[in-house]
Amino acid sequence: MKDKKIILSGIQPTGTFTLGNYIGAVRNWTKLQEEYDCIYMIANMHAITVRQDPAALRKNTANAYALILACGIDPEKSIAFIQSHNRCHAEMNWVLSCSTQFGELSRMTQFKAKAEKHPDDINAGLFTYPVLMAGDILLYQSDLVPVGADQKQHLELTRDIAQRFNQKYGELFTIPEPYIGETGARVMSLQDPTSKMSKSDDNPNACIFILEDKDTIIRKFRRAITDSDTCVRYAEGKDGINNLMTIYSAVTNKSYDEIEREFDGKGYGDFKTAVGEAVADHLAPVRDNFARLAADKAYLEKCWTEGAQKAESIARRTLSKAYRKVGFN
Repeated sequence: MKDKKIILSGIQPTGTFTLGNYIGAVRNWTKLQEEYDCIYMIANMHAITVRQDPAALRKNTANAYALILACGIDPEKSIAFIQSHNRCHAEMNWVLSCSTQFGELSRMTQFKAKAEKHPDDINAGLFTYPVLMAGDILLYQSDLVPVGADQKQHLELTRDIAQRFNQKYGELFTIPEPYIGETGARVMSLQDPTSKMSKSDDNPNACIFILEDKDTIIRKFRRAITDSDTCVRYAEGKDGINNLMTIYSAVTNKSYDEIEREFDGKGYGDFKTAVGEAVADHLAPVRDNFARLAADKAYLEKCWTEGAQKAESIARRTLSKAYRKVGFN
C-alpha cells in the first residue's frame, strides 16, 4: 500500500513561464509536494513536435528547470527531472503506440489546432505525442494528473490505452484520475481578455513573463484593455476588469468583494497600477531565486542528474514489466 498518492505533471521548455503558467499551474505544484509523492518533469521531448533551434532548446530547458526550483519545487521532496534524460519515456512510447488506435489520435483536437498553426510541419510526432504523454503518466503508476481544459482529452486517451493494455496483457498500469483540487485561476491576455494569456501572442503587452522587471510588469498592466466604465467590479461584460481582479485576487488572496471595497471611488488607472505592483512584488522572490540558481550550474546539473536517476529507477521497473507482458525476452 502506497503511503501517498503519486502525482505527475510536466511543462514544456518553450521560453520563460508566463504569469498564466505560474498562477494556473506551477505555483500549485509547491503545495502538492507536501501532500503527495510528486514527479515533475521538463517535457523537452514534447517540445520538438514544433521546430526548435537546438541551442535555444538546451538553454530554455536548463532555464525551465531552474525556474521550477525558483518557484518552490524542492528536489528533496519531489522528483524533478528533464524528460530526455530518462530513455524509458521513448521506449514506453513505442510499446503504447501499438496499443493505440489511429482513429483515437485523429480525433485529438490539439493535433488539429497545432497542424493548422504549423501547416508546413505536420509531422508524425505531432500526431502521436499523446501516446508519449500517456507513457509519461503510466511509467510512474501515477494516481493523479493535474490537467487544464486543453489536456483533458489526452488524459482520457491515457486511461483508454492503460485499460486496453491491462485487458490484453494483464494488470500493470494504474488508471490515472484527473487531479481535482485547488486549481489556479485562468489568466487571460491583457490586450484581449477573451483569450488565454499566451507567450506566442504577437502583442508584447498582452503577456506577463514572470522574470520581467518591476517597471515592465507595471507598464504592461497600465496598458491593459478594460472597458468604458469606471467602477472596479466583477460583472458580465467586463472581461478586462474581471481578468485584472482575478490576477489581483490570486496574488493578494483578497476576495472580489474586498477588492471592490478597496477601490471604491477610485479609477481604473489606480487599479491597474495596484495590480501591476502587487504582481511584481509577488514575483520578486522568484526572480531572485532564479538569478541565484541560474548562476549555479553545478548545483542545477547535480539536481537534474539525481532527479533523472530517481525517475528512471521507478520508470524502468514499469517498463521491464511491460516488456515481459508483451513478449520481449
